[in-house]
Amino acid sequence: MLKASFSTPQIYDDLHMQLVTAQIPQGQKLRSERLREDYDCSANTIREVLFRLASEGLVVFEEQRGFRARPADPERLHYLTKFRITLEQEGATASIRHGGLEWESQLAAAHQKLGHIESRLTETSLGGPTLRLWSLAELEFHDTLLSACDSPFLRSSYRRTYDQFRQQKIMQPDYGYHSENAVEHTAIVKTALERDVAGCCFAIYEHMKRNLRDGGASGELRPKSAPAG
Repeated sequence: MLKASFSTPQIYDDLHMQLVTAQIPQGQKLRSERLREDYDCSANTIREVLFRLASEGLVVFEEQRGFRARPADPERLHYLTKFRITLEQEGATASIRHGGLEWESQLAAAHQKLGHIESRLTETSLGGPTLRLWSLAELEFHDTLLSACDSPFLRSSYRRTYDQFRQQKIMQPDYGYHSENAVEHTAIVKTALERDVAGCCFAIYEHMKRNLRDGGASGELRPKSAPAG
């Protein structure tokens, strides 16, 4: 555990990563005294970081009971998935329409990096450092897909939603990773680079529909112009 003195941003980044990669289990109490010792910082610094994480939905604060990592909640995962699909479809649509060669190159590179990691997951466990590496690469890929949308507000909203989504998924079997992920990511990047808006939106929906309450059976968020499932 960390013992040196760390700055407030460093403490935030470390706790944030622990929350979204299952190093801090869902529902676990976050004891300020212990965190102060671990990070060699003041009580005010810890409270500032924990309240910021609470405002981002990763931590729950209760009067007289303090802070704890947000518990697992299937209903919450359902609505986070719906919102994430909506934001990603809108952001990808704008990126496809406005992104140039630089965006295409960055997206292809992010996908190549993610694909390389996912190709090795059959050979190694996803826990520990590998989980952190895959989580960062997956976020980089999806964030790059939206990076040419020219809406900082959409991108910041997407990042907050993604982090809460990942925290909910991470405590599932195999950390919420599915063997179909690599194929689904390939479908997303292929349609995006082909400037196929409807196809990309459909690929995004197909990638995330398993996390909806009905497994996507209703087709509620499926683009109308996409092929039937």
